[in-house]
Amino acid sequence: MSRLKIFASYRRALILGVTPFVSALIPIITAAKAPEKWREANCAFGLIVMAVYWTTEVIPLSVTALFPVFIFPLLNVAPAKVLCMQYLKDTNMMFVGGLVVAVAVEHWNLHKRIALKILTLVGSKPRWLMLGFMLPTWFLSMWISNTATTAMMIPIAQAVINQLKQPKKGIDNEVISDKNEDVDQSDIILNGIKSETSVPNGVGNTDEENFKEGKQEENLKEDKLIIEEEEDEEWKRLCKGMSLCVAYAATTGGIATLTGTGPNLIMKDDVDEYYDHHNDTSGLSFGTWMAFGLPTSAITLIIAWFWLQFMFIGFGKSKNVNDEGVKAVIKKEYDSLGPMSFAEKSVLAHFVILALLWLTREPEFIPGWADLFHDKYIVDAVPAVFIACMLFIFPSEKPHFTNERTVVPLLKWKTVAQMFPWHIVLLLGGGFALAEACKVSGLSALVGTALKVFEGLHPVVLVLCLCAIVALLTEVTSNVAIASLFLPIIISLAVEIRIHPLYLAFPCALSTSFAFMLPVATPPNAIVFSYGHIRVIDMVKAGVGMNIICLGVVTLAINTWGKAIFNLDTLPSWMTNPQSANITTAMANITVGPHN
Repeated sequence: MSRLKIFASYRRALILGVTPFVSALIPIITAAKAPEKWREANCAFGLIVMAVYWTTEVIPLSVTALFPVFIFPLLNVAPAKVLCMQYLKDTNMMFVGGLVVAVAVEHWNLHKRIALKILTLVGSKPRWLMLGFMLPTWFLSMWISNTATTAMMIPIAQAVINQLKQPKKGIDNEVISDKNEDVDQSDIILNGIKSETSVPNGVGNTDEENFKEGKQEENLKEDKLIIEEEEDEEWKRLCKGMSLCVAYAATTGGIATLTGTGPNLIMKDDVDEYYDHHNDTSGLSFGTWMAFGLPTSAITLIIAWFWLQFMFIGFGKSKNVNDEGVKAVIKKEYDSLGPMSFAEKSVLAHFVILALLWLTREPEFIPGWADLFHDKYIVDAVPAVFIACMLFIFPSEKPHFTNERTVVPLLKWKTVAQMFPWHIVLLLGGGFALAEACKVSGLSALVGTALKVFEGLHPVVLVLCLCAIVALLTEVTSNVAIASLFLPIIISLAVEIRIHPLYLAFPCALSTSFAFMLPVATPPNAIVFSYGHIRVIDMVKAGVGMNIICLGVVTLAINTWGKAIFNLDTLPSWMTNPQSANITTAMANITVGPHN
């Protein structure tokens, strides 16, 4: 057995065992050279162990997310009580409420009806079909898991793709007449070009004439084979484009709303922590996030549509498309759903009400309904959990008072228990706990100070560099893990170099979702790759372009409408006071010291 195979066999055990021993060098060296930094060093030990385990996935991501509960209290970094509270903060509860609503949407197939309805409205040409798949995927991934959205859309796309490959009878030719029939001329149409071949009159054909006739038929077969190969290659490119468009739309849709993907919530929570310690508000809410994220996401989607056309189908007139077959497949799928049921209408109503409650709670430019209550009593978790609970109460059928049958609610706990992504909640909580440990230990401030060397860079260049680093790292590990590790440090860096925290945090948070290049980068990529139409090299070629496009769009967004929405040209009042800017160092005094 080769050394490589031996390493692969024991890879998991090696990483699990070696990582803590190597990471332990940090607190040991720190104890010898800078003993006053013991808490930061201990926190760095835990952070590196979690980062390696998250990146290599030697144990489930959600299990690694539980490490802060025991590793940081044992190292005297932070109290367990403080860390445990991070796992069900108001941000997590907002996510839980949103996910329960998403479960109801999936359970009653409302998401499939929305997707198919949009597909029936677009044309059957490849470019419009591509947009037809992208729009519902993009919209649905704002509200439900991008994994679930992709898993639902890809089988539909596959059925349509199969119809795009129509057997061609494309070579029209006039068969040479019967040998005993007088023929003046044989017209052969080849690739649209008329070729005239003279055939002598006579009762029969000579051997030479038979040879020529056979040669002509052989040439026709060869040309037909070439045409079929070209059509097959065109179909393969269509398959690649149609598959990738679903994955890209699911990814870009997640950045449009606060609950679209985990890093969005992590960023909001990390930023709010800084503001809350100074009795200030960040201005981040579901509405303001959508005001910034929705146009950013929409522009990215449109450019992605053009990019995939350029890469796979071109901008010319599409040939050889089975229009009727495509329309029939979509119609058949839609008709199979039947008329819209009372349960679907009810879930849709709850979904719309929740979206409106989120958008109008604190719209910033006008008073929201939350202003009717005590200050800071109402957060986005309140309407999310309220609507989620109503789904367990509201009936799935029209109530008939004369009917003695028990009415089933829209959701049962058994359904939620089976479909709810509990691991994501734990992963978010682990990220919050890790960020809390970094803050109270002073590690975030220490790293932020060390990164002060970037102070001389132009802010736009700094944003591009940080976003590129984050986007590259998210290709090989979970975007939630990357956000948990980097966002607290990036916010500390912004405070150190006197840049508005949102100016750096917002684009970096969005960049954690820009995983387009590898099948392992994100679940939508893995799902579309599993269907076998795409090679890794195809994904890399298209993904590099998409990453560059997205980084450009995000940088443009934060420097234009981002500045207008969040007033990024003006620093928060607490940052203008040097005594209060470095709040993470002050927070370090909250934790207990080592026992003597």
